[in-house]
Amino acid sequence: MSNLNRSSRKIHIGSLIIGGDSPVAVQSMAATQTQNLDETARQIEILEEAGADIIRIAVDNEADVVALETLRKKFPKPIFSVDLQENYRLAPKVAPLVNKIRYNPGHLYHLDKNKSILEKVQFIVEAANSFNCAIRIGVNCGSIDPEYKEKFIEDQIEGMVRCAVDHCKILDDLSFTNYCVSLKDSDFDKVIDANRRFAKERPDVPLHLGVTEAGLPPEGVIKTRIAFEQLISAGIGDTIRVSLTLPNEQKGQEISVGRGILKDIEQGRFRSVPKNFLDGINIIACPSCSRVENDKFVDLAQEVREITKYAESHKITIAVMGCRVNGPGETDDADLGLWCGPSKVNLKKGTEALGAYSYDDILSRLKIELDLIISARNSQERSVRE
Repeated sequence: MSNLNRSSRKIHIGSLIIGGDSPVAVQSMAATQTQNLDETARQIEILEEAGADIIRIAVDNEADVVALETLRKKFPKPIFSVDLQENYRLAPKVAPLVNKIRYNPGHLYHLDKNKSILEKVQFIVEAANSFNCAIRIGVNCGSIDPEYKEKFIEDQIEGMVRCAVDHCKILDDLSFTNYCVSLKDSDFDKVIDANRRFAKERPDVPLHLGVTEAGLPPEGVIKTRIAFEQLISAGIGDTIRVSLTLPNEQKGQEISVGRGILKDIEQGRFRSVPKNFLDGINIIACPSCSRVENDKFVDLAQEVREITKYAESHKITIAVMGCRVNGPGETDDADLGLWCGPSKVNLKKGTEALGAYSYDDILSRLKIELDLIISARNSQERSVRE
């Protein structure tokens, strides 16, 4: 799909061009541990068969880099993007193996605290330049740079936008222009708002769109569709990722769903949203990735939906996150949040940690906390009426 209304510049990701009047590219991410070569290779095969324009793989340590090198030899043709996670130092080691490097400004402070953010970004840029890689500045609601989170505590969306704009200036000042930006949230309204604000200020920068932790189909598809319809129809968005919580063998759906949404937008088929959509219980869940430490996470998300059906009329948000990297931060805004470790699931009520429970025990404890919230709200409503 092309859109002549887009004013973004064109950038090169290997042989792929995004931006300007280029077709909107559709991408996804391997949801497996990168070092599990058989499963990760299978993910790449599934995404290739589905027609992914870009396949993203995460690296967090030296062993992941070795695995990535093996995977690249096995799959020399796909456009690979790499997610640096919390380890920016790996940039020069992965750059020869991929076509794009994604870094999260909110993760740069983890290592080498004696070095400035500018020094760390310059290190990534030098690696990208050396091997002709594109860069994605990936700003995420659950891991905003602490400096911006504190400064814009009253308007977190503005904090995300300011962080993205400032990092664009860093790259511009380093004479590096082959980059794009993403501003993601699990709330589609916030995704729309953030990307509109950024595009108004930097219409030249290509945008990667996505509703992070959109969750399970069909709700996850609807949330994503709303954001994409509002933005792409306005000329905002150059590549997309549909983030759905799916079993690994079904990850190709992210590509087919994305292409279906793009086709509908191009042909003017906009789907109406039910009037009361998300007025009741709202389950957000991440799409899983190599950071997930227990494969039970996807099943758990399905089970959470099943056991909470009795509360579907209550406006309550439950977040189910698959890892320790974004899980703690991305559950803060939910009424109840679960972030999953290797053997325990951490339960939160807003920002308050309630404890860690086994995968066998977490659902019963979640139900107790859900009932307490419902009971408290019912009591409050009775008091108001009286």
